[in-house]
Amino acid sequence: MKNNQIYVTLIGVMFLWGVNVSAIKVLVNQFDVITITALRIFAASIFVFIILAFMKKVRLPRKEEWILLLGGTLTNVVFHHYFLADGLSKTSAANGGLILGLGPLLTAVLAVTILKEKLTGLRFLGFLLGGAGVSFTVLAGSGKLGDVSIGDIEVFLSILSQALSFLIIKKASQTMDARLMTGYMLLMGSFVMMAIAVVIEPTGFKTLRDGAPSIWLVFVFSALIATAVGHMLYNSSIKKIGAASASIFLNFNTFFALVGAGLFLGEKLLLAHFIGFILIVMGVSLGSGAIEVYLRSRKVTQLERESDSSS
Repeated sequence: MKNNQIYVTLIGVMFLWGVNVSAIKVLVNQFDVITITALRIFAASIFVFIILAFMKKVRLPRKEEWILLLGGTLTNVVFHHYFLADGLSKTSAANGGLILGLGPLLTAVLAVTILKEKLTGLRFLGFLLGGAGVSFTVLAGSGKLGDVSIGDIEVFLSILSQALSFLIIKKASQTMDARLMTGYMLLMGSFVMMAIAVVIEPTGFKTLRDGAPSIWLVFVFSALIATAVGHMLYNSSIKKIGAASASIFLNFNTFFALVGAGLFLGEKLLLAHFIGFILIVMGVSLGSGAIEVYLRSRKVTQLERESDSSS
């Protein structure tokens, strides 16, 4: 039951992150990309610390935790967000979506080789099915792949840095609350992103004055709900079920992003998108280990019944 609750939580987080794609699209159409990203991450970090203060979970990191915090900040916040934002601006939606779909499989490979997490045949099949579902969904909307570009390399670097960050979070969560680590990573990462924004987008912060009230409502959702609460819940799940199992749920992002685009941006949903969703669900069911847990529980129940009948 405990794992089932985590799985439901992760699906909820993926829904928030999927809808957040539409929210971010609205924000970057109004403001400079790096500037609004830095501000969004900063606001999220403050909200995380407010929540943790009420929970009495705030403390200063220990000396040995600072190195992991720095690694998590660079990989999970700075490198991931910078390369993703810049890469998606230089490549096609199809290329970007398919490369992002490799994230869970890449995380699983790293988790098995570095953290020695167990990856059974069924779970590996789940990762492949999930990737196939993402591919089917993306290609259904775009129709074709674009030529390989520097943007593709940047998007790949973004998912590689994110995958590495999941391993860092898993290790750091042995001594530090994953939610507290989330707050510190977002806070420190926002300062680095602001410094980058000042250099790359020198007039970026001036454009913030032009935002309408409705745009700032979108910002509040994106920063406080999707980024702050979403990352707190996701990073906590990594500690509980492992980096590989948590990452497989990222496959839901593509479908929920399409749903959000259909609901809020008026983009068209196709039958092929739902076929891709079915593949993703199958992939998550296998990749998360849920099917194996169910099969083991059935076997135990059957053995108990046979034992009762024989006695």
